Amino acid sequence: MPKALLVDPAALRVPSHLAFPDIPVRAYRTPIAQERAARGAEALAQVLRHMMVIREFESMLGAFKATGSYRGISYSYKGPAHLSIGHEGAAVGAALALEPSDHIFGSHRSHGEFIAKGLSAIQKLPPARLVAVMEGYRGGSLLKTVERRIGGETETALGEGFLLFGLLAEIFMRSNGFNGGMGGSMHAFFPPFGAYPNNAIVGASAGIATGAALAKKILGGGGIAVANAGDGSTGCGPVWEAMNFAAMAQYRTLWDLAPKGGLPVLFFFNNNFYAMGGQTIGETMGWDRLSRIGAAVNVEAMHAETVDGANPLAVADAVGRKRALLLAGQGPALLDVECYRSGGHSTTDANSYRTKDEIERWSAHDPVLSFGAALVEAGVLTSAAIETMRAKVAETIRKVTAAAVDPAIAPVVDVNADPILIGRLMFSNAEIPVPSKPAATLADPAASSRIVQNAKKSRFGLSETGARLSAMRAITLRDGLFEAILHHMLNDERLIAYGEECREWGGAFGVYRGLAELLPYHRIFNAPISEAAIVATAVGHALEGGRTLIELMYADFIGRAGDEIFNQMAKWQAMSAGELKLPVVLRCSVGSKYGAQHSQDWTALVAHVPGLKVFYPATPYDAKGLMATALSSEDPVVFFESQRLYDTVELFHPGGVPRDYYRIPAGEPDVKRAGEHVTILTVGPSLYPAIDAARELDETYGVAAEIVDARCLVPFNYDPLLKSVRKTGRLVIVSEATERGSFAMTLSSNVTRFAFADLKAPPRVIGAPNWIVPGADMESTYFPQAADIVDVVACELFPDRKRNRRGVRNWSDLDLARQGL
Repeated sequence: MPKALLVDPAALRVPSHLAFPDIPVRAYRTPIAQERAARGAEALAQVLRHMMVIREFESMLGAFKATGSYRGISYSYKGPAHLSIGHEGAAVGAALALEPSDHIFGSHRSHGEFIAKGLSAIQKLPPARLVAVMEGYRGGSLLKTVERRIGGETETALGEGFLLFGLLAEIFMRSNGFNGGMGGSMHAFFPPFGAYPNNAIVGASAGIATGAALAKKILGGGGIAVANAGDGSTGCGPVWEAMNFAAMAQYRTLWDLAPKGGLPVLFFFNNNFYAMGGQTIGETMGWDRLSRIGAAVNVEAMHAETVDGANPLAVADAVGRKRALLLAGQGPALLDVECYRSGGHSTTDANSYRTKDEIERWSAHDPVLSFGAALVEAGVLTSAAIETMRAKVAETIRKVTAAAVDPAIAPVVDVNADPILIGRLMFSNAEIPVPSKPAATLADPAASSRIVQNAKKSRFGLSETGARLSAMRAITLRDGLFEAILHHMLNDERLIAYGEECREWGGAFGVYRGLAELLPYHRIFNAPISEAAIVATAVGHALEGGRTLIELMYADFIGRAGDEIFNQMAKWQAMSAGELKLPVVLRCSVGSKYGAQHSQDWTALVAHVPGLKVFYPATPYDAKGLMATALSSEDPVVFFESQRLYDTVELFHPGGVPRDYYRIPAGEPDVKRAGEHVTILTVGPSLYPAIDAARELDETYGVAAEIVDARCLVPFNYDPLLKSVRKTGRLVIVSEATERGSFAMTLSSNVTRFAFADLKAPPRVIGAPNWIVPGADMESTYFPQAADIVDVVACELFPDRKRNRRGVRNWSDLDLARQGL
């Protein structure tokens, strides 16, 4: 959409043919003698030892799952074990070419990648820095445990014990595991070694690693991001979205950041030819070589290459070359690393989908055995030295295991002793101060046309005579959002904003209008229509120290990013035991007029998922203050905005919307109108029909309604609501979400519990009926109107007022419930 890029018919309407780059397949041919000369014999021996460590570690897990015993140690391991036996060459080879500043993001099958990256970092970090990392982690408590129980004569040996014990304790979900036992087998990570979250969702690391690369490009810090995934993930839409996001042309054509070019992210596919039991080649995919898919992404075909994953040196060679390209701005890159998973998908897999003959044929290419044989043939090691090495590795894993299964050394997570332990990890409830140093801008903010226009508007929505001012004459909810966002964008260089049509268009509903003239492309930009990638990259950007403001044009599009919102954005803070922060604000507009797929209120869906804060302001004052709070938060926030309210002016707060920056505490309901007979709690835009209803109740029926605006769903402080209910004895909750399973129903249930003695009647929920949203002409029959609220209050809570129902909701709720409606 930018005018700087001409879409020229003279260039595009010329007949031609497309050519595709050649994609190398298993092209590595470097003699091992040459590798020995370049790397040294000791380094090659360490490569083999690291592969043995992974093999023994995973064999130990497999033994526990199969027999409950490993080398005389008995333990009942109840968790999952997705082993990567057969992938060791890929993991160790990649780590050999990576630096500690390079960050890997894994899959559910990432024990080996975690160990390989950790062992590599331990070798490459200066000893003093390594010790500082271990001493700095949880006050050095884990290091002290390793020193006492496992030992190690050198910093490197201590580091290896630290790595293996921290990982195994986490897999066994012990309190001194790397993630406090909150992650477990499929989610373990340790950022100081460059091992970022592993992920239980297939392909989910693709978008997160892409976001990490985005942060590396914008914030600096060096290194690349690696998305580790399996071949089956190429059937996942979010993986394709991530690859396209990483390759967007605007990094070359519009961004003024050096080096120009795509993101420094390597999509590293561990291609073991099976996705669980589905065979990718010949059955569930269309490609013959996974590397072929790179040609669908950009003209460089993502520098794609198929590599022998059984040979760690071939993998190291490929990763090293791709890393150089990425650091030069030529990303993204793709590696199809062919290896073979010798075991099943998990320890319960009976391997019924492949033959014994096939498994035996691949056993000849076992990476640990074949690389060991190559080192013997090259004279790097003797067979006896390899056996000695194998025995020492086994003893190390035995010592680590003995410590990790001992509850005196690796204490269990005692939730019984601290019943809300996990609950406290859901949110940090921390806020940042807005940095005092202004960010770089393209122009003087004071000269911005929108800022100049807003300066002429009234801060309050009523004139001196009490007449309501138009959106042209008073600050609106849209303006309130803009002012809070502008303040943070101008004062916090770590904050970036993106989504669909966010730049020149100003966002689909104009909230960002005016920002494009002030901020460079890397601070606010248009994303592809890729909701999954928008959210996943925001998560990755935040994990790397950035702060992210993203937008989904309609709340209905949450479904296109369901995993990214509900499993990624919501979970990592708690699964890290609070080590990670997720400062992501996801803006979602709640539609109107467009019917069933564009007008749904999905607040209840989001509020149901633990780990997400949920804001839904209905006034300009609240919108500005809550957006400032959201952008200051270290926790993930989903920020709902009603499209019907963007042009609403401030009618409630004395003095209107302050010009200066301010925050509103999260989770505090606000009394918008005082009353003594009935409490009406509103969510989002239902505030306004409730105000109209209160006026009619007062004038016609003598019922004084107190209107409480929820403003936030998560968190929610019940005290102001309960105070109101104690006064009135009656409660009506109004929301535009469908009634069944709505957050209004949760509020109603809780108030019944917390204020049962104060209630004179059961709380009543008024929401949308449990069917599709109709089009514009029928919306007044679907969303709660003032007449519907008056009907409920006058006919059900005050039946002596003798009102005939005038709203359209004259159906029997019980009859509808019987029909599942």
